[in-house]
Amino acid sequence: MLNLRRQGTAVLPKSRLPGWVRLLSPLFPMAILMLWGSPAHAQSFRVQCPSSTITHPDPTGSGVNNSEPAYGGATTYSTPNTTSATGTTVPNYVLPASNINGAIKCQQISGGDGYSTMADGTQTFMFSFGPLSGIADIAAGKPGTENPATFMQTYQSYANSTGTPVPGDPATTDGGSDVTGAYVQGNGGQQGVATNAPIPGASFTYNGAIGLAPDIPNLFTVYDISEGVTAAAASCLSATYNKHTGNPASYVVTVVSNEPLTLSPGQVLNINGTGVTGYDGPQTICATNVPNAIFAANFAFQFVSTNAGLADVNDSSTATASLPAQIDGHVDPRQIMDVGVMNGNIPAPLMAIDEDDEFFLTLTNVGMIMRPDLFEQHTVHFHGYPNASSFYDGVPDASVAINIGGSFTYYYLAPDAGTYFWHCHITPPEHLQMGMVGQIYVRPRQNRAAQGADLYAILAYQNGVNTDPTKQTVAPPATQPVDLRTACRPSVDILCATNQPAVYTGKTQGLNASGNPQMYTYNDGDGSTAYDVEYPIQMHGFDPNFHFVGMTFNPEGFVDMKDKYFLLNGRSYPDTVSPGPQLTQSSDGRVHYSQPLNSIINIPFGGKALIRLSQLSVSEYHTLASIGIPMHVVGYNAKLLRDQDGNNMDYYTNSVTLGGGESLDFILDASNTGLYSIGQKFFIYSSNLDHLSNDAENFGGEMTEVNICRTVDPVTKACGS
Repeated sequence: MLNLRRQGTAVLPKSRLPGWVRLLSPLFPMAILMLWGSPAHAQSFRVQCPSSTITHPDPTGSGVNNSEPAYGGATTYSTPNTTSATGTTVPNYVLPASNINGAIKCQQISGGDGYSTMADGTQTFMFSFGPLSGIADIAAGKPGTENPATFMQTYQSYANSTGTPVPGDPATTDGGSDVTGAYVQGNGGQQGVATNAPIPGASFTYNGAIGLAPDIPNLFTVYDISEGVTAAAASCLSATYNKHTGNPASYVVTVVSNEPLTLSPGQVLNINGTGVTGYDGPQTICATNVPNAIFAANFAFQFVSTNAGLADVNDSSTATASLPAQIDGHVDPRQIMDVGVMNGNIPAPLMAIDEDDEFFLTLTNVGMIMRPDLFEQHTVHFHGYPNASSFYDGVPDASVAINIGGSFTYYYLAPDAGTYFWHCHITPPEHLQMGMVGQIYVRPRQNRAAQGADLYAILAYQNGVNTDPTKQTVAPPATQPVDLRTACRPSVDILCATNQPAVYTGKTQGLNASGNPQMYTYNDGDGSTAYDVEYPIQMHGFDPNFHFVGMTFNPEGFVDMKDKYFLLNGRSYPDTVSPGPQLTQSSDGRVHYSQPLNSIINIPFGGKALIRLSQLSVSEYHTLASIGIPMHVVGYNAKLLRDQDGNNMDYYTNSVTLGGGESLDFILDASNTGLYSIGQKFFIYSSNLDHLSNDAENFGGEMTEVNICRTVDPVTKACGS
């Protein structure tokens, strides 16, 4: 029996061993002999964020996938025909044809460890996710989900014109921020610059993928180079004989590779190496698949040069040709490790997408630097989220798990609007308790309706049904295409109940109390879920003993788990209302911004604030109460509260109670200007007395402040004067 020990005392349990060790441990000596000659397999760091897809094509290259289009009706599709080799015409796969909705969104996160600080000063060790993209937005309390143009921007192009990372920036070392101030998180943040920020410096605004680096595709060795005027293809002849008096002649250069090439005329190749002077530099291909005396035709290409009489290069192992470096997901692992190690956040990085979006989420496992004895894999599981394939579900026995030193890109086509959460599904009770949990929410299509559009008609486009003939004047005609992914026809699908409102209100899209486009929690068709500003709030609890044991020994005592710190967005009161990101000095001696999101709620005078509430504790029920401003509950577990007959089931209350893994959407309704005045302050807090303390008999825990402001900035959420 294999017996592994750590630090000379504790036995490392089988659950902590790699799967192949657990499997082969009874026969380990024999297994070693069998594996001696086996090939090595490994993952590697990589990211993925396409600028176009089949669902979101961009044939014009105009970058339309980088912004959300207005929603005016369903996406229409076509099935183009193709001709087979036998001449038979067959239909191809379905393609979007017009009125394409949604866009492409991307995000990269790290899986590793980190520290957070409780309100009484206790530092807590975490297994945690951290940001590897959108880090400026996350530091400002916003989602780190970015469009392809932002996500695929290299750090070098952002930093300076020379492409050299600036010392102290996160792409060189995250700890440099506490020395140079080049990385001052919180500038322009949710509530302004943090009072505990490092030495003031330039605001850090980079939101691209950390580590993204140009890659050199199609690099191959040149076997032979020769020049002449007779062996040119037709596409090269015109250039060869297009001479002017007094200028040197143009010659066709034939390059032969030692491997087959996939190239096309018009591409630019870079030729370099020893002995190729005169041919080196960027060259434009004028012909491919050139007959030659050495290899097959697909091993050669040609270009035109004005350098005559140069020596041929034969059998050169130093000369190479390659396409120009491109951004294709290749990364510099040094930068990823510099930023990702000990960079865990609580809550995990915030994500937000819109209905119809395609979301590419890359998880990069940087390992646990405080627990190098652990071979922890990580996954991303979107709790309650309707995946199209179990391959991206994150449950390891149904999908895949990501090893240390590896990356994996999850793919999601954004479904119904609502508030969800996500977490690691490796030993879920442990990894959730240790902090590997965060929020994701999906905004409804109704937000993108054009000014003046009838909301009932917008919803009819999505359902493909109009339940009341008297409303046909505002609903799409029968021939109008509907969104196939959300079409709901109870007459033909007994499992589907349309969510068209029972009462037609005539509500149209307009502006909210702040003069901005009206936002909605769900596609309601009647405006009943409208709000002015939104705040994601995650309720969570920590057992400090469990975390301490998790830093030193495994397995922990799950049966004895008991939360003593109760958190809103990773902080206890009064830290919940501290502006800017909260930092912790970790065991590496560096400052890390582990708790970026406060819980201050600012409501514009006469307005409403949507609270996207999720309860992510693994051991406790949590209650949140509001005194003075009613809670208007409109959604539960990412579903609009509406019955099968279209009647709204929303309700008003002053407290809500959630179990672990549940979410609730409620609106703090301060629209009655006769009851509220600018400058008033209210509180929302836990009514569980033991949840209202910081592991002691004092006020703290799950409590935060609500302010009535003259105006609220829709981006920073800060009160206006």
